[in-house]
Amino acid sequence: MTKRKFEDGSTTHSAPSHSDLVNADSSVFVAVPNCPTDLIFALDGAYSADTHPKKVNLTIGAYRDENGDPWILPVVRKAKEIVMNDPTINHEYLRMDGLRSFTDASAKIILGSGSPAIKENRFAGVQSVSGTGAVHLGASFLGEFKSDADVYVSDPTWGNHPDIFKTAGFIPKKYNYWDAKTRGLAFDDFLSTLETAKDGSIFVLHACAHNPTGVDPTQDQWKKIAEVMKAKKHFPFFDCAYQGFASGSLEKDAWAVRYFVDAGFELFVAQSYSKNFGIYSERCGSLTVVTSSEEQAVNVRSQLCKHNRQSISTPPAFGARIVSAVLNDKDLFSEWEENLRTMSSRIIRMRQECVRHLTELKTPGTWTHITSQIGMFSFTGLTPAQVQVLRDKFHVYLIPNGRISVAGLNERNVRWFAEAVDWAVRNA
Repeated sequence: MTKRKFEDGSTTHSAPSHSDLVNADSSVFVAVPNCPTDLIFALDGAYSADTHPKKVNLTIGAYRDENGDPWILPVVRKAKEIVMNDPTINHEYLRMDGLRSFTDASAKIILGSGSPAIKENRFAGVQSVSGTGAVHLGASFLGEFKSDADVYVSDPTWGNHPDIFKTAGFIPKKYNYWDAKTRGLAFDDFLSTLETAKDGSIFVLHACAHNPTGVDPTQDQWKKIAEVMKAKKHFPFFDCAYQGFASGSLEKDAWAVRYFVDAGFELFVAQSYSKNFGIYSERCGSLTVVTSSEEQAVNVRSQLCKHNRQSISTPPAFGARIVSAVLNDKDLFSEWEENLRTMSSRIIRMRQECVRHLTELKTPGTWTHITSQIGMFSFTGLTPAQVQVLRDKFHVYLIPNGRISVAGLNERNVRWFAEAVDWAVRNA
């Protein structure tokens, strides 16, 4: 307690200071360490602060147009107008499992409208806070009902996968996915882990456009993966963030999931609409579940609703209404498919241009893996030292493992990027 003196000579006691009341050493938070900033967002911040006129941002997994700007899909603009002008829409809570017209349509585009799971009504779709929320929702469910199982994630994988499953109570294990020598799939290592893993393990699989490598199994390889998983009673947990965005075909990008369903698997599919609708900030996703019976689907839905209630109560409506408007209208759906082809074809063209420039420069090494990979990302094979040179000397930003977001390349900067890679490979 301290005294304050006024001009007339009187004094009064002031309120005790914070330090008088709380001893820092006894604080509840004294043992809380600072959490390191997410690497990708930190690099994105460094890029924003960089004033170099030729700087290039290949960190964030978000689509950019030929001018390097975010692209609002024309079909999304139309759907937003429809939603905003619908007099029946209000701001009431959605149900705990979300907007049913959205989740049912989501199940149909990933499983196929003719899927046996759809026809037999043995599926459930529960809305989530984008794909991240869908993975988290599924992991939380498995942490309650399959906590004795081992969980395997690919090495490498999306950085959030291990942390989400840790939060759900698992200690994730890894299966080798990337072959650094061939810059392709380590298929034999993958199969070996499937065969030696404890029966009934959970395997997190990337449905298409593997993040971060851009390397997907062939259809024949998927069939072999399914064969081994079936024999070992493993549970497939697909993460599908790029359907339609990867190849430009919704059907092609859903092939692996549909094959597993046709082969008789029960499974989870986490679906995100951030990339293929470009509505990143709306956080729109769904967890689609395939069970063995209609009764099981009802029960699983009820438990997932419980988990939603405990974490987000009910999911957000706006993004789901936009996607629902498109998925349930024939003309808008066709326009969306055309928008998907626009995005995927530009990324494919940038892959080709990148390899063309590296070939013209006679850059040491082989670079054809850039065009054989698919989707948003390419695992270039650049070393951390080379990546640092790209940033320090050429103002090109990518994460240390050499992954680039190909969507960040365009006709104006792809040559600059290739020249930077050429210099780094020769000198770093």
